[in-house]
Amino acid sequence: MSETASTKPVYVYEAPVRLWHWINAGAITVLAITGYLIGSPPPSLSGQASQHYLMGDIRFIHFTAAYIFTIGLLGRMYWAFVGNRYSRELFLPPVFSGEWWRGLFFELRWYLFLERKPHDFVGHNPLAQIAMFCMFVLGSLFMICTGFALYAEELGPHSWAESLFGWVVPLFGGNPQTVHTWHHLGMWFLICFVIAHVYIAVREDIVSRQTMVSTMINGWRVFKDRGSE
Repeated sequence: MSETASTKPVYVYEAPVRLWHWINAGAITVLAITGYLIGSPPPSLSGQASQHYLMGDIRFIHFTAAYIFTIGLLGRMYWAFVGNRYSRELFLPPVFSGEWWRGLFFELRWYLFLERKPHDFVGHNPLAQIAMFCMFVLGSLFMICTGFALYAEELGPHSWAESLFGWVVPLFGGNPQTVHTWHHLGMWFLICFVIAHVYIAVREDIVSRQTMVSTMINGWRVFKDRGSE
């Protein structure tokens, strides 16, 4: 459990974690925009294809962002093993801890405005841990697998993408269009997660009086006004 009563700043997020967070945020933004345009293409233009390669550019940007997103997640998984204990919270929620579950239900009541005072957590609170794992980590793995399975269609048989992700399309009944549909729905799932993530971070910064946004910039968690309580 990351709960603390400390009134002193605590160094939580190391530089690699913070760098990954903002690069990942940029990659998700680019993937969402280009993915939407791939699913809902802009009108075709008349003329030579070489002069109107808009969709080709959109797809190239999408694939580039996908590589950045995937490599970043792999790097983040590596850092969970070599970084500080807070770097592991994203991947290993302590679901076998009774204290953790009590903290999770408290946070649910807190977010529903049923509690008057927040608990202080140095790292992620229990609700954030389970949400990050179920929605972001598992959601990202789903998007990576379905995305590269679709990418294998372009690279062709015997490509590295087909070798690693060729099992995905048969899992969806052998219909690539079904994979397209689920990949598109996965985009909206992650967009909903991002909206909730930003809202909660800003809300906690204001209501809980503990730094959230700035902590992901400088690494330090500060509990405001605690010394006067």
